[in-house]
Amino acid sequence: MISAIREVRRARNMTLDDVARACTPPTTPQTIGRLETGTRTVSVAWLNRIAAALGVTAGDLVTLPTRSDLPLAAIIDADGTHAPRRAATIVPPAAAAGLIALSVASGVGDYRAGDEVWCETLAPGDFGRAMNRDVLVPRGAGQFLFGRLIGRDEAQGGGRLHLLPLTPGSRQHVMADPPWLARAVRLVRLL
Repeated sequence: MISAIREVRRARNMTLDDVARACTPPTTPQTIGRLETGTRTVSVAWLNRIAAALGVTAGDLVTLPTRSDLPLAAIIDADGTHAPRRAATIVPPAAAAGLIALSVASGVGDYRAGDEVWCETLAPGDFGRAMNRDVLVPRGAGQFLFGRLIGRDEAQGGGRLHLLPLTPGSRQHVMADPPWLARAVRLVRLL
C-alpha cells in the first residue's frame, strides 16, 4: 500500500496547514507531512480523518498494487493544451454497487456503436433524481425502454414516467409504475 495523501492534497490545492486544521480534531501540519512521506505510519483512523478533511474516501488516499492509475500527460483548457504543473494520475472508472451497463450495438441518438453506458439503479422514491437524464426502464418479459426521462406523474399513489426515445421523430412512451429505473451516469467510448 502506497499513500497518495500528498497527491490528493495537492490536487485539492490545500496546504499541509489547511489539511491539519480541517481534521477533526485538528492536528499539526508536521503530522500531516510525516504521514504523507511515510516517516509516520498511516493507520486506518488517520486515513479516515485525513480523507474527511480532504473531502474524499479513505480508499482515494491509498494506491494498491493492483490499481492501475493512468499518468496525466496533458490538460486541455481555454488556453490550449499544456503539461500539468505537478505529476498527477487519473483513476480509471471502477464499477460500484448498484451499477448496471448497456451495450450499444448500433448508433442511436448521441450514442455510437461500441459504446457502453453505465447506469445507477434507482428505486421509485428516487426517480426524481433522473429527470432530464437518459434512463433504462424495465417493461417486463426481458424488454426495456431507453430514453430521456422528461416527465413524471404521481397520481393516485402510483407513478407514470414519460420517456422521449433517442430516435428522432419517435413518439414519447409512458410507463406506469416501473419497479426501478437506471439513470445513465458514465459513458465508456473507445476512440
